[in-house]
Amino acid sequence: MKKKNIPVEFVFQLFALIIAIIVVHAFYVSVVRPNAAQVIAEQAIEAAQNPDFVRERSTWILIKDLEQESCFILMFWALAIMGYKTKLIIRERQLLDVELVPIAEGMRILPEDTREFARQVQALPDKQQSSLLPRALLTALRRFNTTRNIQDVSSSTHTIFESEADRLESELSMIRYISWAIPSIGFIGTVRGIGEALAQADKAVQGDIAGVTQSLGVAFNSTFIALLISIFLMFLVYQLQLVQERLVFDSENYVDDKLIRHMKSD
Repeated sequence: MKKKNIPVEFVFQLFALIIAIIVVHAFYVSVVRPNAAQVIAEQAIEAAQNPDFVRERSTWILIKDLEQESCFILMFWALAIMGYKTKLIIRERQLLDVELVPIAEGMRILPEDTREFARQVQALPDKQQSSLLPRALLTALRRFNTTRNIQDVSSSTHTIFESEADRLESELSMIRYISWAIPSIGFIGTVRGIGEALAQADKAVQGDIAGVTQSLGVAFNSTFIALLISIFLMFLVYQLQLVQERLVFDSENYVDDKLIRHMKSD
């Protein structure tokens, strides 16, 4: 099942990126940049007519540049990936409410009984069998049938849950990379804006500071938006990580409570 899941997730991430690029760019071309150009033109007219006019910080101007557009594309891409992983976690958590190995209180499982319980787990649909909890239950039953050692069963299942926790942690690396890349893109906008401002330093010396202030606006606006998006995404990443850790912890408790404590080697 793992060989099938990896391409599906890759294809989902690829299409999510493409859709994010199309939607965000279309919104920028049709809404953001026309509104920003209109605000800039109106403010220029007001400034020409009124020397004391103070330019207001319009939201359209804050987000109009290429760096901010790139940040929003990456943000929606990361949200799509997190939504996909959250859906998988919810599907896995639903199994915690199911009696996968129905054992009455006080009942004991002998090594000879494990095949019958294993068949009940193997009767689940393929998608559910590939989930963490059924895999751990099957491993515990098979190990108990082979070794007849409860401590060995507990150790083997604990290893599975540790490996699953490491896998889930490693799968967050792409989202963490996106969260790191967003402020980096903001800093690129800062460098670009400062570079453009320095290129117009001669005009500022002559008294025309409009170009310099506009370029500095690009510099600070890109960093401001990028940092806000990064803070928002990192909060969601840590929430997703917390949900994943709870899934592993609750699944391990399920196996201990619903199966291992009922085992009897003699």
